[in-house]
Amino acid sequence: MRGRHFLGGAVTGDVYGDLARTMGVEYLETSAERVVGRMPVAGNTQPYGLLHGGASCVLAESLGSIAAMMHAGEGRIAVGIEINATHHRSATEGHVTGVATRVHGGRTLATYEIVVTDDRDRRICTARLTCMIRDAPGA
Repeated sequence: MRGRHFLGGAVTGDVYGDLARTMGVEYLETSAERVVGRMPVAGNTQPYGLLHGGASCVLAESLGSIAAMMHAGEGRIAVGIEINATHHRSATEGHVTGVATRVHGGRTLATYEIVVTDDRDRRICTARLTCMIRDAPGA
């Protein structure tokens, strides 16, 4: 993540990265405890016109990683080391919204549950992300 900055507890600068930006991820709320974001279904589908399961995982990891980065704090980085996801139903239009909620926030690991819902608030996917927290290179 290029240009990561902290301003009043929020992450500023280029927090999207190329993949999240390409997939249309928008961050709506950010804190170390909870991050909310959304992504369009259009452009993120598999051949049957359904939201691709990998797209749900990209949304989940993007949200959880931002939260873990905020938890890590200045001079530290957070990198994903494990993600799992259960896909409950499909989405074919509109947006999906993800809410990452901290399950564990320690000195070296942070874990988040991410719930992805459709525009009708139906659960599409439940994911869990664990990030390792390390000192930033050169810190």
